[in-house]
Order: sequence, then structure tokens, then C-alpha cells
Amino acid sequence: MKAEIIAVGTELLLGEIVDTNSPYLASQLPPLGVDLYFISTVGDNPARLVELLGRAWERSDLILLSGGLGPTEDDITREAVARLLGEEMRVDPALEKWLREVFASRGLPMPPRNIKQAALIPSAVPLPNPVGTAPGWWVEKKGRLLVALPGPPNELQQMWEKEVQPRLKARLGEEVILTRTLKTFGIHEAAADEALAPLLSSLQPTIGLYVRPDGIHVRLAAKGSPVEAREALERGEAEVRLVLGDKVWGVDADTLEGVVGRLLVERGLTLATMESFTGGLLAHVITNVPGSSRYFLGGVVAYSNGAKIRHGVDGGLIERFGAVSPQAAQAMATAVRRDLRADVGLATTGVAGPGPLEGKAPGTVHIGLDVKGKVSALSLTYLFDRSRIKRMAANAVLFHLRRALIEPA
Repeated sequence: MKAEIIAVGTELLLGEIVDTNSPYLASQLPPLGVDLYFISTVGDNPARLVELLGRAWERSDLILLSGGLGPTEDDITREAVARLLGEEMRVDPALEKWLREVFASRGLPMPPRNIKQAALIPSAVPLPNPVGTAPGWWVEKKGRLLVALPGPPNELQQMWEKEVQPRLKARLGEEVILTRTLKTFGIHEAAADEALAPLLSSLQPTIGLYVRPDGIHVRLAAKGSPVEAREALERGEAEVRLVLGDKVWGVDADTLEGVVGRLLVERGLTLATMESFTGGLLAHVITNVPGSSRYFLGGVVAYSNGAKIRHGVDGGLIERFGAVSPQAAQAMATAVRRDLRADVGLATTGVAGPGPLEGKAPGTVHIGLDVKGKVSALSLTYLFDRSRIKRMAANAVLFHLRRALIEPA
């Protein structure tokens, strides 16, 4: 089944409201085995909506509409569907009765305009709305299926879960689309593409690459029976891991800070941080993980050289090598580990920009790591803006720690 989603509302085109319904519906289709080909947004214009519906009717088996089912003049979804199919809308007595009861239960008279929400065309079956006044439409005609859903996300999601999804499951059978995302760090998109080139032509599973703030994501998708799809995903994942090795740090909803936190707990280690140019971002990311108090003892933002020295970094070392240096990063990691009596010390120093510092260009990053006295440093260069350099550095230091924690002692 080929599907497409159409979000209706001029407010979406103006950016006044962010469309969350389309991503929600898109996420619901793969478990049903439905292929989504198009997502469109159209304003409250009858001619343009009918035109878009006409194209959708020609190319898709399932059309999911969101929005435009309200009582006002610019709520035009019902009228557009009726015009598309050449059918006349009539007020359904049962729907009108239900609608009046909804208003009566709230102690309100029903405004005359709301009567349009009780209208149906002959091909439409109403979908109950337990939390609003806009019934949905389930329309089947000429081998096509069109489902019109209300715009408010809480109404749409309840209608989907209680009415639409069960009907589609009964209709579609057992075929599903399963996905898995392998998250990598420390490899560029082009390098990952080249390394995985022999696998990228696979059709079961399909494999694609995506650039994300926490690295390159490798997305696998497999279609078939639940068993077939799961086996294909597992086979594909094994092949990707064989190529990328320890650059794969997580799967699906994993976060780098969460993965590192689990490793620290498993090994019974505590952590402390000293940050210069990241300005506390690393500590913020680490403490985003629930339960991080089990391993994170605290952090120091030592932005100036004086602050670094007061927290245990040798002033002579800074004078000799500079604050933006691998030597300073190592010294910072050791100083904070000792100061907070932690097992692991992490440190960041660098140049976020926009101008150079100590003769070093913006994007210069040095990471220090001290694991129970075993000290190392990692030097990187990023060609991004200030905020992204800081975020990439925070990810890099966590990845560096992860690698150290999984290496054999």
C-alpha cells in the first residue's frame, strides 16, 4: 500500500503552528507495512486542496488528511473531499444528535456553524472523536482509501489509535516495515558512504546514511512478515557493524551520554569534568541522563587561565604550551579528577571563535582524559559555527571516554 499525508491549514504555511501531525502519522505507518511516498502541506484554499487531493487520488492507495474538520468557514476538508469524489454532503441525523449531546453535556448550546461537523458524503463512514467535536471520515471508493482526521494533535492521535489503526491492521494483514538506526561517531559521511558502498544497494534491508549532531546515523529498513523483517534487520546490522567496528556507539533511541553513563555504572567508576570553551555544556549533557548522580561528582568551568590554575593546573605548563593545547587538556583532566576525587577526569579546551586564540584557528579542540592516572589527549578541528563547535566537542569527549571504557584493561 502506497500512502501519502496531507496537512491542511494556512497557519502551517505561515509558520504560526508547527506540523506535528505529519511526523506522528509517518511514524505509525511502518509497523503496518505501509510505504509513505509523499507528505504535503496546503493552505485553506478549496481549489488548491482539491488539486492536491486529485494528484494524491491518482498516485496513492491511502491518503491521510489532518486538519480542516472544524466548524468555521475556512475548515474546508470535507467540502474538498466531496468535490473530489463528486458526492453531495448531507447532515447525518445520528451525528447531529451526538454533536448536540456533546454540547449539552458541557452546558452549552450548539452554535449553528457546528452543524457542518455532522455532514457526511455517501462514501464516508464517521470516525468517533472522544475528545472533540469533529468526527473523522473513513472513505473507501474505487480501490482507494481516504482518512480525514482532526487537526488538534490529541484528537488526531486518539482517533488514530482507537479507530484508524485497528481498521488498517485488519485490512493489511501481517506485513510490516521494521527499522533500526545504528549511530556512529568519528567517521565522516563520505568515508562512511565509501566503507558501506557494497551494502548500500541492498533491498532487504535498505540502508541509508544521515548526518546528525551526534554523528552519522545508518538507518536500516526491512519489509515482510515480522519474522522476515526482523531477520533481515539483524543480518544487515551485523554487516554494518563488521565494516564500521567500534565507531558504532548506539542503536535507535540511545544517546551518547546515556551509553557512557551505563558504562560508568557497570564499571563502578565516578566522573568529574573541567571545561574551558564548552562553558559547562559537557556537564549539562552528562546530567541530562536520569540517575547520572550515581557516577557524576561535579564539574568546573575554568574559562580563564587563572581559574584553571586555581583548580590545580600548573601555570608553568600553560605558559609553555598555551591553554589551548593537548598538554593543557591533559593537565585539566588530571586536576579535576584529583580535586573532586573521581576515578575519571574529562576536560575540554579550544577555540570556539569567531576569532583565533593563542594563534590557533577557530574550531581547534583539545580533549583531555584521565582514567585512574592513565592520561590521554585527542586533538580535533571543526569548521562550524561557535555553538556547533561546542556541541561537537561535547560529543567527541564522550565518544573518547566511551572508547577508553570499552578498551581492554
